Amino acid sequence: MSESATTTAKKRPEFRNIHAFHDLTTYRLPPAGLVSILHRISGAILFLLMPFVIWMFDTSISSEISFERFKGAFNLGMLGLPGVIWKLVALALIWAYLHHFIAGIRYLIMDVSHSAVSKEFGKSSALFTLAAGVLLTLVLGAKLFGLY
Repeated sequence: MSESATTTAKKRPEFRNIHAFHDLTTYRLPPAGLVSILHRISGAILFLLMPFVIWMFDTSISSEISFERFKGAFNLGMLGLPGVIWKLVALALIWAYLHHFIAGIRYLIMDVSHSAVSKEFGKSSALFTLAAGVLLTLVLGAKLFGLY
């Protein structure tokens, strides 16, 4: 390669620890990295909201009276919070579960099939994971908020 070709090549940015707060805002995370981070966040949400999940399950199947209390929490509210807040918490749980499940299947496929470990599969499966999680969350969220 000639010297003139190297001087005209676009200089790639260097990321160092010196300007971390500036560099983090300009760094574009690839889809696979975003799925990885969201997989951890969704797992943390599922873990932290486990008492709410247990309460929902217990209240919904214990008796008809407790089921009415369960429905009232989502329609009228409870603990001083309106029902829409509880629906949003449930929607966050729905997204966390769906994303964690779909991303987990993606990671299992990558673990089992060595041919699936490629840059192309990583990007396409990450985009599918992100899209499927959001799409299914929107569909179930529409049902949760009574749109159908």
